[in-house]
Amino acid sequence: MTLPTRLIDSLRIRYAEPHRRYHTQQHVDDLLAELRRTPEPVQDRAVVEAAIWFHDAIYDTRRQDNEALSAELAASALADAGWQAAPIARVVTLIRATADHMAAAQDPDAALFLDLDLAILGADAKTYDAYAHGVRAEFGWVSEADYRAGRTRVLTRFLSQSRLYRTAYYAGQLDILACDNLQRELARLRDAPG
Repeated sequence: MTLPTRLIDSLRIRYAEPHRRYHTQQHVDDLLAELRRTPEPVQDRAVVEAAIWFHDAIYDTRRQDNEALSAELAASALADAGWQAAPIARVVTLIRATADHMAAAQDPDAALFLDLDLAILGADAKTYDAYAHGVRAEFGWVSEADYRAGRTRVLTRFLSQSRLYRTAYYAGQLDILACDNLQRELARLRDAPG
């Protein structure tokens, strides 16, 4: 089960939408590269790859249902591409999990997929800061005060988890760096003027 070229081309068009600053084709490429090099086992690589391609296919910061809409798009497009119902359902489950970044403990592909998506949190400071800047730019329509409040809630929720990453490799490699980055961004949000 691979994605047809025409489908990948249509997704590339979506990821090139002008309002995107972080959730772009580069984000997809980074996740695909991370999947290729991860030492974590992957049960169904085709499903995880499809979830990577579709998880932010619909991205509008003014909406609250991007994940659900992206999952619906994936289900329809994969059915049209000849995929069977069971792997489509798995892709949909993985995409929907990005709404709150929670995965069932018994689902190793979901845990891995979410860790891949959050790997940016454990990047070096310069890369993380570029990510945070890109996310802020995508919410350019939100006032500074409202953005700081909303972003603070998101970062605080991540930091309140007993483990940010679910897989052994990402927890061991990125957890401390990610917590440092999140704390640093929280301090910057707290100390920002206005």
